[in-house]
Amino acid sequence: MFSPVSGQNAKRAAVRKVLDRHKVYIAAQSFSDGAYRARVLVDGEAYWVDEFRLAQLQQGLTPAELELTPVADD
Repeated sequence: MFSPVSGQNAKRAAVRKVLDRHKVYIAAQSFSDGAYRARVLVDGEAYWVDEFRLAQLQQGLTPAELELTPVADD
């Protein structure tokens, strides 16, 4: 049975999950030879990623989990 208290707890848990997720900022994008690349900023570090890795980052995976290496500053 659904109670108002359990509903409120579920809503708070969903908000907490979103707030705990890291933010992914797209700083640059390039399209070359049919391939997409994006330079993203995650927790102060920049990474070049493809469309698949970008989607994984946006779903909440960390760069460490994806074994990404930060790019050197130009």
